Amino acid sequence: MNDKTVIKRTGLSRIMYTLVHSSNGVKWMIKNEAAFQQELMLLVPLTILTFWIDFTALQTLAIMLSMLFVLFAEMTNTAIEAVVDRVGLEYHELSGVAKNIGSGIVTLSMIMSLMVWGVMLYTHFCA
Repeated sequence: MNDKTVIKRTGLSRIMYTLVHSSNGVKWMIKNEAAFQQELMLLVPLTILTFWIDFTALQTLAIMLSMLFVLFAEMTNTAIEAVVDRVGLEYHELSGVAKNIGSGIVTLSMIMSLMVWGVMLYTHFCA
């Protein structure tokens, strides 16, 4: 049995520890996850492009949220993969199902972001 005491933080202390753990997760993704790095490298120039095209505030918000959702999906997929690999590296059908669903989440988020970009570009330049 583990003798470690679980500390339940509250208030500002909880928020500070949450921010530290969250930033550690993002740092790990940036350092170790190639797909996240690629998506982040796409987010930077596309963000600049968003402001260069001079979309409205709501259009910019929709585009930015759609691109951040791709990063969110990638982090979710990586978390699923880490848990599955922690349980065991041997082949199991359900492990494959979990990883495939995680990959599907990322693909769906990319399709959604492309749809948002497409609608915004169409309404801005063609409508």
